[in-house]
Amino acid sequence: MPPTASLTPQPISHFALRILALIAVVVSFYLNIYAIPLFDLDEGAFSEATREMFTRGDFISTFLDDNPRYDKPILIYWLQAASVFVFGVNEFAFRLPSAVAATLWVLAVFFFVRRVRDERTGLLAAIITATAFEVSVMAKAATADALLNLLIASALFCVYLYWKERDRRWLLFTFACIGLGFLTKGPVAVLVPLAVSFLFFAIKKELRVWLKMVFNPLGIAIFLAIAMPWYVVQYLKEGDAFIQGFFFKHNIDRFGGTMEQHGGGIFYYLPVLLVAVLPFTTVFVKVLLNAKQLVRDELSLFALIWLVFVVGFFSLSGTKLPHYVLYGLSGMFIVMAISINELSLDKLGEGKMASKMWLFMPQLVLFVVLLLLPEIIDGALPGVKDVYVQGMLGEYESHFSLVYRLFFVAAIMFSIWCMGERQFLVSDKLVMSGVVSAFSLSVFLLPVLSGLHQGPIKEAAMLVNKEGYADNATIVRWHLNTPSFSVYTQRVTETRRPQRGEIVLTKSKYLSELEPYELLYRKGGVAMARLIKTDAPIIESTEDKKRSE
Repeated sequence: MPPTASLTPQPISHFALRILALIAVVVSFYLNIYAIPLFDLDEGAFSEATREMFTRGDFISTFLDDNPRYDKPILIYWLQAASVFVFGVNEFAFRLPSAVAATLWVLAVFFFVRRVRDERTGLLAAIITATAFEVSVMAKAATADALLNLLIASALFCVYLYWKERDRRWLLFTFACIGLGFLTKGPVAVLVPLAVSFLFFAIKKELRVWLKMVFNPLGIAIFLAIAMPWYVVQYLKEGDAFIQGFFFKHNIDRFGGTMEQHGGGIFYYLPVLLVAVLPFTTVFVKVLLNAKQLVRDELSLFALIWLVFVVGFFSLSGTKLPHYVLYGLSGMFIVMAISINELSLDKLGEGKMASKMWLFMPQLVLFVVLLLLPEIIDGALPGVKDVYVQGMLGEYESHFSLVYRLFFVAAIMFSIWCMGERQFLVSDKLVMSGVVSAFSLSVFLLPVLSGLHQGPIKEAAMLVNKEGYADNATIVRWHLNTPSFSVYTQRVTETRRPQRGEIVLTKSKYLSELEPYELLYRKGGVAMARLIKTDAPIIESTEDKKRSE
């Protein structure tokens, strides 16, 4: 019988983990961000608003298709504008600020954990953060969320370090991060750090310290110096319309009611959380089930308060979006890293081995589902009632190659190998699995989804540019809210009912209401047509009638 020591796996070196962390960031945040069409609505809206800053010569107020856009403050638009100035109008330029922000987010996690724990745990936490499913998605998105997550996480790291070390510098850094966050997405950047720190200090019975921290005069001055100038200038420029549009509509009304059909029940975020942390879902569940022990550790308690507040707050919100949970996950990524690091140090008994195999089950299920995705779409198509979605999914076969299939077969074999292999630590295999998962998302899944959903929009826009249709006719969008079309045509396109002689981009199912017309493009549920001038009126649809009423 071989000695027990021979069965004890050894951790990979810190140098190897650093290389893996670098690969994780590149694969998860930068790979293919230049090749995937912009997703509507959000990416298209942010990108077009940034593009119009140049055409209007206005870098204070944002407009979308020549209409004021009060959804978000200015910081992300300035960063995108700087990137577009250097790299031009393309997907890479619009997405680069988010990728850089996500990179800084990962670095913040690493340096924080290295300071409060050790380098190995910091590297594990950094790789988990970089390769978690939802982080990988949002880091490539041309929106404000990667930047906001960087700033919220950094603010709360500084809060914890201030509590632990009582170094005034951490407090001032906190106010600076919150100020930048307020300039990125408004009140939520203040609310999350304020509420989480209050709950933590209250539990530690140090509310006096919290009050002194919150009302620090120099900190408040730093916050105001960073955040307020743009808000003041914007208010002077736009007046009450900005106050009503941003603070009331996109903050208070968003919390109080459902906007843009983004609603859900009180338990909406439970399945979202399980998907958001893939392929580390089992680790996440294991950590939560161990909550009683978590509260004994100060860092774990801080992370748990952080997560519970964010999930609880947004569960009460009328408007719910999957990426809201990211505001609360940074701390949990750290606790998950601590957990798998400690788990890896356990001796390998048979019972332990069986339980550790389950840690790799989420990635195995994920890879099997993605391997069978063409069959899943094919089986689901007959039950799809929406003609537009039918047309979009009907193009699925052209998006799945032999390479796609072979990759996921290999990924499944890798997952099975991870379950039985005993020479590497469980923690090391898990973070390697994270890199494989992020690679599959960047190289295979997102290109398929964007090709189906956004490919026809981009192709139609490229046809407009190639054929010069816009030189002789007005182009509008109808029943199709796709601002990325404006980005790709590099011209403002109104969303309204078309008139005779105009070119319209719409869903194919509405073409019958536009006859007579000359069809210019049709694919994936999307059509572009030139309306022939005639006395025949355009039929007003039931949907249009409801809008006019």
